[in-house]
Amino acid sequence: QVQLVESGGGLVQAGGSLRLSCAASGGTFSNYGMAWFRQAPGKEREFVAAISWVGGITYHADSVKGRFTISRDNAENMVYLQMNSLKLEDTAVYYCAAAYHTMASPRPGNYNYWGQGTQVTVSS
Repeated sequence: QVQLVESGGGLVQAGGSLRLSCAASGGTFSNYGMAWFRQAPGKEREFVAAISWVGGITYHADSVKGRFTISRDNAENMVYLQMNSLKLEDTAVYYCAAAYHTMASPRPGNYNYWGQGTQVTVSS
């Protein structure tokens, strides 16, 4: 059983930056594809970025491409989301997710394990 704990959310002005972190435990981290999703109030959960379990392949949603970057540190069992040039529409709860032996998938149904989420609020 994999446990995921997100951190790093907060309040930031538009144009600013934040780095989200997700700490994984309970499994062999390098065996898991990892992803970030987000959910804004009144909206469905949305794919943000994913990174494969092998090969370091990444995939970013069009809405964040060029602004956000997903990365992982297998030695530390961590996955990160560097968010730059934040916009008001990036405001959401951000969730970390894990899936065994999965490439960089944007499909939430592929992920078995989810964190509790961290709030990101972008103000004008």
